[in-house]
Amino acid sequence: MSKVKIAPSLLAADFSNLEREVKSIETADFLHLDVMDGHFVPNITFGPSVIGALKKHSNLIFDVHLMIENPDQYIADFVSAGADMITVHAETCIHLHRTLQLIKSHDVKCGVVLNPSTPVDVLKHVLHEVDMILIMTVNPGFGGQKFLEFTMDKVCELVRLRQELGLDFLIQVDGGVNEETAKICIEAGVDVLVAGTGVFGAKDRAAAIKALREVK
Repeated sequence: MSKVKIAPSLLAADFSNLEREVKSIETADFLHLDVMDGHFVPNITFGPSVIGALKKHSNLIFDVHLMIENPDQYIADFVSAGADMITVHAETCIHLHRTLQLIKSHDVKCGVVLNPSTPVDVLKHVLHEVDMILIMTVNPGFGGQKFLEFTMDKVCELVRLRQELGLDFLIQVDGGVNEETAKICIEAGVDVLVAGTGVFGAKDRAAAIKALREVK
């Protein structure tokens, strides 16, 4: 049985009752919060105020994924709202090392996200700084897309680098995750599965989380 962690994505929840939705996934490890600005990705979701409101109703680790331009301007706001971990896209950060240092200065964990076509090489000088690396397994912006299996090459490369360099960052994937694709991810070496409709689309969320956690 794998030791994979499960991070349901709020993007797939029923926004008419988010308190209920968050409480329905309390057996998960993380709550994955996709923040989109309509510029870096073609969608707009929510900001710090929603995250702050939900933090009062959950003990999960708040994993805030910033799909936004100029993330440095908003780091402090998301920390104040209750983010436990903030991940930023390498594609949006002109000074990636500085951005990671800024996140860490607020005493929260930091991570970097790579879009499907962005190579692992762009991270070689910051691998020692990050707590987590998120590999997008779909193009970011919308839920419900088909899993891109070629992205597993990057997961395998990160697993190799982590071992060679003696590091301990987590490897997370986001996009098209279900029981079938979870198996592919776990075999490649993924530590954290972000699942949207795979969890929030299920009638029994606890059972869906358990099923993903027990994929062999």
